[in-house]
Amino acid sequence: MNLRALLVGLALGGMAVCGAPGRAQSVAPQDRSGATADRMAALSDVLMIGPVIDVMRDEGIAYGSEMEDELFPGRGGAGWRAMVSIIYDTRAMHDRFDAAFTAALDGTAEVPQITAFFGSDLGQRVLRLEVDARRAMLDPAVEEAAKQVFADLGSADPGRLAALTAFVEANDLIESNVMGAMNASLAFYQGMAEVGAFQDVMPEDQMLADVWAQEPEVRAETVDWLFPYLALAYRPLSDADLQAYQDFSESPAGQAVNTALFAAFDAVFVAVSRDLGRAAARQMQGQEL
Repeated sequence: MNLRALLVGLALGGMAVCGAPGRAQSVAPQDRSGATADRMAALSDVLMIGPVIDVMRDEGIAYGSEMEDELFPGRGGAGWRAMVSIIYDTRAMHDRFDAAFTAALDGTAEVPQITAFFGSDLGQRVLRLEVDARRAMLDPAVEEAAKQVFADLGSADPGRLAALTAFVEANDLIESNVMGAMNASLAFYQGMAEVGAFQDVMPEDQMLADVWAQEPEVRAETVDWLFPYLALAYRPLSDADLQAYQDFSESPAGQAVNTALFAAFDAVFVAVSRDLGRAAARQMQGQEL
């Protein structure tokens, strides 16, 4: 697979990240007169999950085109584009996110603190910057410019470089995104295997071995994308604003929402990747999509 394309679909800086190993994906019971569901729907809105998923869809459509070029050049056409569009259906992705996010935070006492921080002026500004930067980096020219911004930080603003590094460590962004990318890659293999894409039956341990063999490249590409993205997204923030975000990230509320977001986005991308694997296998076999 094209790991770079996969990572674009996975890496998202700040608290709105995705990746980590999957967790329970069942919707929390709507007891207490639906208070849990209402509370989590409100938090999802505050976190701008809808706009994030809209960007993920745009990334997915671009990824589908790259996948066609790599796996079956010139043989996808309108049928393949339509299938990719169906797989990256925003409503289905949002529903899957909501189910996993609600399950991950069910019973968490810090939900009011999470909502308060991200509902504040600073929280909303940070989320908008994250979404806008991710959308902007769909343009290769913007991505290259972001890499230059990050490359210049060592000499131009070492304090900001140190702050970004601390932020990445506090939110476990490298390890969690690497694991998320590998989970998605395994799901893609599993989807292909379900449709019989491999000449011989590929056992699960062989899939895992192949996925782990990609780990150094996945890690390098995660770092290569993540730090420029953060440098671009948080460039308008003052040092005090970034420190406030760091402080929240290190709090119990920040850690709880970060873990839940990784779990929820992992649920989305594992399902999407498995569907892409099935669809790609059928396309490679010349089946009707």
